[in-house]
Amino acid sequence: MRIDKYLWCIRYYKTRNVASTAVKKGQVKVNGSVVKPSREVYPMDKVVLRKNQIEYELTVLDLPESRVGAKLVDIYRKDTTPKEAFEHNELLSFAKTHYRKKGLGRPTKKDRRDIDDYLDESE
Repeated sequence: MRIDKYLWCIRYYKTRNVASTAVKKGQVKVNGSVVKPSREVYPMDKVVLRKNQIEYELTVLDLPESRVGAKLVDIYRKDTTPKEAFEHNELLSFAKTHYRKKGLGRPTKKDRRDIDDYLDESE
């Protein structure tokens, strides 16, 4: 099975086109090497893919016939992603909220609308 089709079948990407684009950009490696979307994947291959700033590490266990339900995904792959990858992503989200607290700095579109509503009521 093609690597782009496999990643779509086990629900890492919403469409095959998105999966194919990610593979073309070099975000997917099979057994340590960057591959093309047409690369065949076999059981026991090691797949590393980068999605949302997280490096997912997978081991192919079996090949599905077509796209599978979310509950059946674990039959076809073994997720060996280290927990540090997810913790690093959480730290990034905390850092973003730390630097700009809600309501500080330039008003958002919602803030501006609230101010306009308040001024219209007072007149």
